[in-house]
Amino acid sequence: MPGPIPDLKAVAMTLPPLSKFLPILDWGRTYDRNALTSDLIAAVIVTIMLIPQSLAYALLAGLPPEAGLYASIVPILLYAVFGTSRALAVGPVAVVSLMTASAIGQVAQAGTADYATAALTLAFLSGTFLMLLGLLRLGFIANFLSHPVIAGFITASGLIIAASQVGNILGIKAEGETLTGLVWSIGTHLSSMNWITLVLGASATAFLFWVRKGLKPLLRSMGVGARLADIITKAGPVAAVVATTLAVWGFGLDALGVKIVGEVPQSLPPFTLPSFNLDLIRQLAMPAVLISIIGFVESISVAQTLAAKKRQRIVSDQELIGLGAANIGAAFTGGYPVTGGFSRSVVNFDAGAETPAAGAFTAVGLAIAALFLTPLIHDLPKATLAATIIVAVLSLVDFGILKRAWSYSKADFWAVAATILLTLGFGVEIGVSAGVGVSILLYLYKTSRPHVAEVGLMPGTQHFRNVLRYDVQTAPSLVTLRVDESLYFANARNLEDTVYDRVLPDKAVRDVVLMCSAVNEIDLSALESLEAINARLKELNIRFHLSEVKGPVMDRLKTTHLLHDLTGEVFLSQYDAVRKLTPLLGPDLKAAE
Repeated sequence: MPGPIPDLKAVAMTLPPLSKFLPILDWGRTYDRNALTSDLIAAVIVTIMLIPQSLAYALLAGLPPEAGLYASIVPILLYAVFGTSRALAVGPVAVVSLMTASAIGQVAQAGTADYATAALTLAFLSGTFLMLLGLLRLGFIANFLSHPVIAGFITASGLIIAASQVGNILGIKAEGETLTGLVWSIGTHLSSMNWITLVLGASATAFLFWVRKGLKPLLRSMGVGARLADIITKAGPVAAVVATTLAVWGFGLDALGVKIVGEVPQSLPPFTLPSFNLDLIRQLAMPAVLISIIGFVESISVAQTLAAKKRQRIVSDQELIGLGAANIGAAFTGGYPVTGGFSRSVVNFDAGAETPAAGAFTAVGLAIAALFLTPLIHDLPKATLAATIIVAVLSLVDFGILKRAWSYSKADFWAVAATILLTLGFGVEIGVSAGVGVSILLYLYKTSRPHVAEVGLMPGTQHFRNVLRYDVQTAPSLVTLRVDESLYFANARNLEDTVYDRVLPDKAVRDVVLMCSAVNEIDLSALESLEAINARLKELNIRFHLSEVKGPVMDRLKTTHLLHDLTGEVFLSQYDAVRKLTPLLGPDLKAAE
């Protein structure tokens, strides 16, 4: 006999809502005309900014310029469906473009079909890794990169990127993956500098710097409205593109040695396939992981900052899925690895974007540009695109992080300094790998030496504070140690040493209480250390107690022999422990009650 037919409605009610996996169903239900208007305006502004920026970042990655446009169309659409940020703009960014060039430059020659295929494969591997992290809810892995280390890496990368574009400004070849290598290459080729290219590139760079800082105040002083002045300022790079392109076209400067973009296909993103060659995948696997982590950290930082301004919520694991889908989309549409960009996202937010639909409209605008406007950029000098990159990346350079880290934490300072120096001297892959390693080592170093305070009773209260900081009551026979860190393999031995160093020289001690109010976890190594402390103190006729143990920690301890073998007790509060173990303080305790 078949079993009873399940109640499909009841089963459906137990499943998470579909909007949890497809955020578009959440914001799409409330989409209205006001949101449409805001999103369209934001899309126009961002599209204007992204056209030259996308072309420039593709060249930075060693790819043809159209790859930048392609990487800015389908990925944006996919993120709009799966992402949770309403302002994040996804596409090529400077740091990821540099990392892409560094990674695939080791497996293929720039300008070849193999190079383009390697870029697609890198995007696919990055997207798959991000998607996997999201589905397994492993977004916390990105936390292993500390923010000071990230700032140091981005600062060093910004300098390398800017240096790599100096060659295009001068009209010479500049090769190398490190700052020293680039400087040497520029120096050796300086004699072949093209003066016309230098004039174009330097003029474009100066103009773009002025546009960023001076154009909006000038327009406002002339009576132009704030919104219109902002739009004109954002369109500044387009003005540089138009002016220098017309100069090359009108005077035939390409015949005088000025390097131009050349022919760009008029087409929508093509269907492409990454390579599934195991040897290539093996070579690109680690760079893909590093690009994914750096890209995700940059993206989630921007998304959370912008969301906080509108009291919106970002779901980290769903962001991984959104970025993963965007990168997989780039792999199948002629692009390369993408992430949420800082500058474009801020522009999107400031322009009034209300939902991810603004990104979708931006994708439509870029698709129109790819179909109809590419012939217009045939004579666009590469020096102008180099100027666009230099102005964009120098805003990321922040040496102030060194001063802030030095004044706050010397350990963080050395971590940032090491990341900057290794990135500048040995390249981005070694730099970011070192950054991850330094971040983990820094965490292990800090937590391996937890702050352990001996505490006493504040007179007239039920509170306990550090004996070195406050005038507190203690008893010669009782030692209470508060450990301000979870206990695990890296700090378990340190705790043993701290207890023994305090107790062994003091013959009056009869009870030791470990105050566990800040302990969220006790791993197996730490459990063995607690058992060792209990056994050693027992040999000295000293009882070992615990107090203020959190529920989840107690649940784990109940499955072990520690509580059974404990020579002392487990107290609900430190106050209960002192009241029972130090009768000489009885009058003061009663007064406190």
